[in-house]
Amino acid sequence: MFTNNNQIFAAPLAGITDKPFRKVIRQFAPDVSLVTEMISCHSLVGGHKNCIRNFDNYDDEGNIGAQIFGAEPELMGMAAKILQDAGAKWIDINMGCPVPKVATRAGAGAFLMKDHALAGRIIESCVKSVTIPVSVKTRLGWDEAHKDWQDLVRVAAESGASFATIHGRTRAQGYLGQSVLPIKPDLPIPIIANGDIKSIQDIERVQKLGYDGAMIGRGMLGQPWIFGQICGLCDKPENIGNVVLQHLDFMVEYYGAKVAIPMFRKHVAWYSSGRPNAAQFRIKVNQITDESELRKIIKDFWSID
Repeated sequence: MFTNNNQIFAAPLAGITDKPFRKVIRQFAPDVSLVTEMISCHSLVGGHKNCIRNFDNYDDEGNIGAQIFGAEPELMGMAAKILQDAGAKWIDINMGCPVPKVATRAGAGAFLMKDHALAGRIIESCVKSVTIPVSVKTRLGWDEAHKDWQDLVRVAAESGASFATIHGRTRAQGYLGQSVLPIKPDLPIPIIANGDIKSIQDIERVQKLGYDGAMIGRGMLGQPWIFGQICGLCDKPENIGNVVLQHLDFMVEYYGAKVAIPMFRKHVAWYSSGRPNAAQFRIKVNQITDESELRKIIKDFWSID
């Protein structure tokens, strides 16, 4: 097992790893490395008020990287500086998102696996704009015929990146099929493994492959304590319902009840997965718009007085 908790990362997941969810993770694992949801450089630099995470402060979040995406080097550098000033400990550049509106229409995310020259200019701009480390998160390649991630990592290193994260699927795979990570080749910067890592056994597997750290993504859904378990800091909570209610508290505090309640439904579904009568419970939750009613049904489901 990796001996340093900072070698264990919580992946950036759009719509999930917001500030409330990160606060829950921190209750169980104070030192693991967290990464924000991806943030648009255009939205951040433009100060768009409809995106609340544009105004997050990271001073109290420990070892946290802020992930940005975009296709314009100058704007990406400006965004990196804003996030450094907000307290981010490093900047992560998204070069792996396969969603069409990012990877094709915006020419960002996974598209940068097709344009290594542009990727290098973006990295250089960010590195020159900040004094904190800059990393990249990418995939094996655009598709099965173009698995050239090692070339992109070398470009990243030459452009000043401090480390990279590799997800064991191509852009064409999306999130389907099995994540398959190759034995780590000899590369100039540390490489963090990502993709279908959900247990200590998975972490031991990627460590044997030679990787320098492990990043957990979907494996944390409904079990934010997994990082504490892996690091030997805690066991699974005796009553998950207390964690659910605390998470709801953080959501309401951050977004306000009107926005938080519908957003929280997906988390309730993940927390309740595998429990008796979970399907019926989720149906009820999806019809609730009142905060007090939601708290009551959560308490009833998890038998909290």
